[in-house]
Amino acid sequence: MQAAPVRANAIPSLTDALRAVESLLMSGGQRTARQNAWTSVLEDRRRAKDRVEAQRFLEQVTGRP
Repeated sequence: MQAAPVRANAIPSLTDALRAVESLLMSGGQRTARQNAWTSVLEDRRRAKDRVEAQRFLEQVTGRP
């Protein structure tokens, strides 16, 4: 009995497929704008996390909830 043949190309993920469609539909400027917007969202999330951590630290130090 022989083993099943191995594919030479990996099956693309859904993310890869969406990026391929996006590159066909959007111009470079729109793609850059979307990437910049997503970077801003991630940075806002990071700042919010840092703010919550600082607030918790101050509450522990002062002993106030």
